[in-house]
Amino acid sequence: MKTFAIAVGLLAAGAAASPSPSAAAAAAPAKRATLPVVSIKGNAFFAGGKRFYIRGVDYQPGGSSANEDPIANVKTCKRDVAKFKELGLNTIRVYTVDNTADHDECMQALADAGIYLALDVNNPAYSINREKPAKSYNKMYLQSVFATIDAFQKYSNTLMFFSGNEVINDDKTTVCAPYVKATDRDMRSYINARSYRKIPVGYSAADVAENRNEMAAYMNCGPDGARSDFFAFNDYSWCDPNKFDDTDWGMKVKNFSSYSIPLFLSEYGCKDNTRTFNAVSALYDTSKLTSVYSGGLVYEYSEEEGNAGFGLVNIKTDTEVTDKKDFTALKAALKKTPAPDGDGGFKQNGKPSKCPAKAKNWDVDFKDDELPAMPSGVKEYFDNGAGTAPGLKGGSQEAGTDEPSSAPAADGAVTSGASDTGSGAASGSSSSKGAAAGLYVPEFSFAPLVCGLVVLVSSMLGGSLIL
Repeated sequence: MKTFAIAVGLLAAGAAASPSPSAAAAAAPAKRATLPVVSIKGNAFFAGGKRFYIRGVDYQPGGSSANEDPIANVKTCKRDVAKFKELGLNTIRVYTVDNTADHDECMQALADAGIYLALDVNNPAYSINREKPAKSYNKMYLQSVFATIDAFQKYSNTLMFFSGNEVINDDKTTVCAPYVKATDRDMRSYINARSYRKIPVGYSAADVAENRNEMAAYMNCGPDGARSDFFAFNDYSWCDPNKFDDTDWGMKVKNFSSYSIPLFLSEYGCKDNTRTFNAVSALYDTSKLTSVYSGGLVYEYSEEEGNAGFGLVNIKTDTEVTDKKDFTALKAALKKTPAPDGDGGFKQNGKPSKCPAKAKNWDVDFKDDELPAMPSGVKEYFDNGAGTAPGLKGGSQEAGTDEPSSAPAADGAVTSGASDTGSGAASGSSSSKGAAAGLYVPEFSFAPLVCGLVVLVSSMLGGSLIL
């Protein structure tokens, strides 16, 4: 019976150590928001079974030249999240982040406000250089890109990754298109190889009339392993006080009517005249744009030197901003035109685009079924993860070779392994745990210990413990 006494003592100790329900409730951390994972069906985004329309702003306080990470600064991030909520946003776009920084608190603040992040993986030092596309597409560059994916894949409110922004901005720079597409391919392959959830990857294009349609087709043509998940472009052609019929938006919708992947505006908001954001009324109108477009991002949140007239607010201090008239106008426009119910007329079974032919306005030498070969050594990142992130120091643009090499477009691509929720193989954290998963403290309960002791003692006593 000595064994029985010891067991009873252990059971009593376990019960005493277990907090009462009221004490446990008091000690429990505040519940943290997680957002529904956004996935793609046909040419639209869906979240929790409902069509998801991007309603957001572009967010880069200090401007691109500052090369700073706005979501690593908790104080200023929380200052601005309150303004995002006031506008009624569900998305912000950030152009530069430091992949060595801690983003948990800001990403959680965004999630608590119901806001997703659309993230550019490049920065001025680690990006495709339109003057030297072959040389700047290299292993060092991709290591930085993959490290950024590692840093943000764990958050449920990471909406998407941009593989580039306006790399092609005229006829001559269309030679860069294959390197942008190769980066796009490599990003999806890395996500799949690391068994992360399927975070969409796509490109943000300049609205260049001479090659807008060609670029869109190019990112959506070829084998599945080489095609983008979405396409976006920066469109400033609608200037207030214009209405829908005064612009070229109707023509664009017609041109993209058979486009098979999600399309949206990664920047919009012409600053000519007084901004009333009339475009909002059309962007979320089921009779005009929603069968093709999935919303858009207004450029830009804060007034910045070099981009005067685009800001919605003026930043005063780390805790204070003042609203411009544009802020009030956008707030009113979004409130007047809510996101529509239903599926918005999306297309579920579209076909890939046909690759554009080489022409004066499309100077691409690679064949339709070819892309730049994946740089030597990149596969080790697929197998082992990206390793130590470089942050915003150094740079990769001179680390490659000027001699391009080609390979089949999907050569080396990894097309399976990721899931809608993901397993977080590289970091050990599942994206299904939601935003700021790393902040959660693992729960501990005495129940398994107590049950184990009951089974152990019962076995030793031949079941005599059970009376």
